[in-house]
Amino acid sequence: MQAVSVDQAEIDRFNALARRWWDSSGPMKPLHMMNPVRARWILERIRRRFGSCAVPVLDVGCGAGLLSEALARAGAQVLGLDAGAEIIAAAEAHAAGQGLPLAYRAGTAEQLVEEGAQFPVITALEIIEHVPEPVSFLRTLAALLAPGGLLFISTLNRTPQSYLFAKLGAEYLLRLLPVGTHDWKRFITPAELGAQCRAAGLQLTDSAGISFSPLGPVRITRDMSVNYIAAVGKEALL
Repeated sequence: MQAVSVDQAEIDRFNALARRWWDSSGPMKPLHMMNPVRARWILERIRRRFGSCAVPVLDVGCGAGLLSEALARAGAQVLGLDAGAEIIAAAEAHAAGQGLPLAYRAGTAEQLVEEGAQFPVITALEIIEHVPEPVSFLRTLAALLAPGGLLFISTLNRTPQSYLFAKLGAEYLLRLLPVGTHDWKRFITPAELGAQCRAAGLQLTDSAGISFSPLGPVRITRDMSVNYIAAVGKEALL
């Protein structure tokens, strides 16, 4: 199966950041800021669906494990997957000796499909805007999603606000991210994500905005103009 989840230039870009991934003041600072609220939003919906967070979770594009570790601390049995070998090495080094129900693998989602793997919960945060073919990527995730399962996606909306704050502001003005981290043209609107999910046999069932504030912490809000997160299920099961 062709790896539609892999853009080698993107892998190289993030591999170069592997050593600083866990530096909360470093190039991954926005992810550190978002991680607690994203994890809570996901865990709430896992509990509603399964009655417990102690379920297998596949974290696709896990990076060095910010979300993977947060979910594992809540009891989830996490497999963190990333195509960047250096990133996975950083994730394993950070998790070593913490006793979490957590494993990592350097590879692609397509490889897991070929192995016949399925998971009741899949997370794919801040990755779909980096893949070459979003619909094909979603079809791959659909194949990995067990019947009755939940898929969580977070990404950036393609709006003037996101260009101002997530591209120009974060990369060029505030230097919260390395220049070139994002291509605004590849950002995905909620309507586009919904259509892409339907094309992949999935259905977007819940969504929320992730809002940054200079006067307070990152919050879950109704404002989806920059960052947003969504819960997705298989159409036939809804």
